[in-house]
Amino acid sequence: MYRYDQYDQAIVDARVDEFRDQVRRRIAGDLTEDQFKPLRLKNGLYLQLHAYMLRVAIPYGTLDSRQMRMLGHIARKYDRGYGHFTTRQNIQYNWIKLEEAPDILADLATVEMHAIQTSGESFRNVSSDQYAGATADEVADPRPWAELIRQATTFHPEFSYFPRKFKIAVTASDEDRAAIRLHDIGLKLVRNEAGELGFEVYIGGGMGRTPFVAPLIRPFLPADHLMSYIEAAVRVWNRWARRDNIHKQRIKILVHDLGQEEFTRQVEEEWQELLKVGVDVPRVEFDRIAAYFAPPPFEKIGTVPILDRSDPDFAVWLDQNVKPHKAPGHAIVNISLKPIGGIPGDASADQIDLMADLAERYSFNELRVTHAQNIVLPHVRKADLYAVWQALDAAGLANANLDLISDIIACPGLDYCSLANARSIPVAQKIAQRFANRERELGELKLKISGCINACGHHHAGHIGILGVDRKGTENYQLLLGGSGAEDASLGKITGPGFNEDGVVDAIERVTDRYVALREPGERFLDTYRRVGFDPFKEAIYG
Repeated sequence: MYRYDQYDQAIVDARVDEFRDQVRRRIAGDLTEDQFKPLRLKNGLYLQLHAYMLRVAIPYGTLDSRQMRMLGHIARKYDRGYGHFTTRQNIQYNWIKLEEAPDILADLATVEMHAIQTSGESFRNVSSDQYAGATADEVADPRPWAELIRQATTFHPEFSYFPRKFKIAVTASDEDRAAIRLHDIGLKLVRNEAGELGFEVYIGGGMGRTPFVAPLIRPFLPADHLMSYIEAAVRVWNRWARRDNIHKQRIKILVHDLGQEEFTRQVEEEWQELLKVGVDVPRVEFDRIAAYFAPPPFEKIGTVPILDRSDPDFAVWLDQNVKPHKAPGHAIVNISLKPIGGIPGDASADQIDLMADLAERYSFNELRVTHAQNIVLPHVRKADLYAVWQALDAAGLANANLDLISDIIACPGLDYCSLANARSIPVAQKIAQRFANRERELGELKLKISGCINACGHHHAGHIGILGVDRKGTENYQLLLGGSGAEDASLGKITGPGFNEDGVVDAIERVTDRYVALREPGERFLDTYRRVGFDPFKEAIYG
């Protein structure tokens, strides 16, 4: 993984000192809240319902044990003993005191971490495949390219004062684990017929008030021209973006309004001009970055061990949460942060420390955060899987529910967020409890909940999605069906009138009962829905 050099460290340290002075002036009354707001947002500090919330960047979801322990330290010292892992592969702390925020950033800086550009109208955290560098189905490790984008865009004037926030995801596999087509720019590493490395470029995706699946703008972009093409797209957006209406400022609106063909024409035209200027990052610089992502020294295992599956709980976890690795004798371990009745994405300080310890002992000192709000140990020897499972089980982290109905993506909702219209957490808890004994029967079923139209819980992309709205002062929940954030990306369709908190759980049970009645052998919920259509499920919900 990437390590800071003296320039990186100096920049982050200077930013901490700058923000410490800004906080001092705010507390002293020398800055008004209106003056302070853009300054704190540039450092990832939000003012929510009950307290300040700090969002810490975890670039492309990759961190080491030392950094993970720092996240546990912050949870224990500055928050209420836990952190919340998010859908941008970051972590949030919900109970921060303003006067302590600079101390948190200073602590983060000691382990090469920060909160820069986790908010504001700029490039947000670049996300990627949580299995990058470990899975056999990738063309190349996408993380060096994600790091290149991060370095090239941080503090860059062209990328720091956008009409609205901007999100990029990078992957390198046919199986899309990063939801690239639901981003402002989605990038997929591919090779052309000549074997040259490049990108499929998707632009104009996103969720929120007006969701879109991004169209393919360029089937093959030579890898060395990545940054010039991104800049060309941003320039076209900056030229025409609707700054007069906050709801129409995202690039997805421009792509929709201009049309895919005209938008592509303008980007290609702008790109040709940029190629004359030479704004692309030299290959030698990419090679310098890529060297930090060399594979770990995997042990050469002659005979892959046959795992003892006599413990039934271990066997279920092994089948559900452990994925194949490209190195013989190794595996990818998914740690679910979705205990039945728990808060999706939350981990206590002690659990964070334990995961850091396990990574140090069993996973070459490396962890990943997923956009589904779970944690991954990417490089575990198969011989160590039982020991890892035992440690996770003792800490309440061995939930064998990856991609099942209780593996719910959920935003903090009205329990924390000042933008929310409804609570997400209690609904997620009730759903997980209702289906605790049926989730394996139902198979892969991705359920996602947002507490408002901003869609931080990715409800548009859920096989089953839930959107919390305010209906004349009462929390109301709309049900959506048929969404996907994977390579078969699609947007969910609203079924009809909404429900109260208990009613939406009942409605989901009616939907899943109809699925069980209609499915053919081997079909996921999404497969059945797409085969039989919307109407049978709507009839099951409303009668």
